[in-house]
Amino acid sequence: MDFDFTEDQESLRDAVRRWVDKDYDFARRHAHVKAGGFSREAWDGLVGLGLMGLVVGEDHGGLSFGPVDAMVVMEELGRGIVMEPYAQAALIAPTVLAKAGADVQATWLPRVAGGEAIIVLAHQEAGARYRLDKVATQAKEGHISGTKSIVPAGDVADAFIVPAQTDGGGIALYLVERSAAGVGTRAYSLQDGSRAAEVRFDNSPATLLVGPDQGLAVLELAVDVGIAALCAEAVGAMDRLMLLTAEYMNTRKQFGVAIASFQALRHRMADVKMQLELARSMSYYATLKLGTPAAQRRRALSQAKLQLGQSMRFVGQQCTQLHGGIGVTDEYVGSHYFKRLTAMELQFGDSLHHLGEVSSRMEDTAGVIA
Repeated sequence: MDFDFTEDQESLRDAVRRWVDKDYDFARRHAHVKAGGFSREAWDGLVGLGLMGLVVGEDHGGLSFGPVDAMVVMEELGRGIVMEPYAQAALIAPTVLAKAGADVQATWLPRVAGGEAIIVLAHQEAGARYRLDKVATQAKEGHISGTKSIVPAGDVADAFIVPAQTDGGGIALYLVERSAAGVGTRAYSLQDGSRAAEVRFDNSPATLLVGPDQGLAVLELAVDVGIAALCAEAVGAMDRLMLLTAEYMNTRKQFGVAIASFQALRHRMADVKMQLELARSMSYYATLKLGTPAAQRRRALSQAKLQLGQSMRFVGQQCTQLHGGIGVTDEYVGSHYFKRLTAMELQFGDSLHHLGEVSSRMEDTAGVIA
């Protein structure tokens, strides 16, 4: 199988990398964290690159690119530990909107592609513990009531994609505008510096996107798209953290020599590299499985997230320890990579959750990945 990227994909990678290096360096990111974890200036930069329409169809003003192109973008955003909810607004939201009616698509997809609307998935609830089929939010006669937790940039998003239980049973997906009656938000910063919010819906008017016959299936697809994007982002972050650690070890001296010359530390860096490459392979695997049937896709994405969870924890901890005390200081960029990797391990299901998912879905294959 050919894993080489096309010239267009390499050009896309270069464009995003240049933007990250020039307009999203550590000093600016640090300022964004202190300002609340979301920067409109940075968001406008992503819009200016044309990235918001990456997977939106050309008939709605997008580029009609595919999952591999999205993976390339997410790796580069991971290198810069970009906090703005790009994957939510530009990858997950269009995936769901593409399953809605023609009128809804015509209203919202051009706004998403043009960067005029930020739409995020609001699906997590207290007590659900990553289970997508456990939804307490209620939908009745076109109105939504309930509370969603840890909604990315929930207080600045323009609209939310909300799973809710319907009167007739089943989970449907609705779009609720933040400006709608009965919508309230309470914002806060996460451990990695990004911004999230609790979002409350009190009989808020909503637009049906996907009915209860397909609601859960589309929600699962949206989450799988999010997992694939998160895996690619994590690979970019781990790659950059490993390079930072290697640079530090080549300059930090002890007993008159660079610590990179110590055999025990070189072995630890070899283990870090191995975990990074395992994660990269599983990130590719996750992206390539997005177009497969639901059962196969769900299993593959859980396998990938499980491996990425293990790799993120190992790489983050080892690189931080190899830095010594400076590795945990707020003024050093390495600590922010560690915090982001730690937060990513918990998003869209932690390692324990996905271990259970993999176990329950592999009974007929005796653990063989296919």
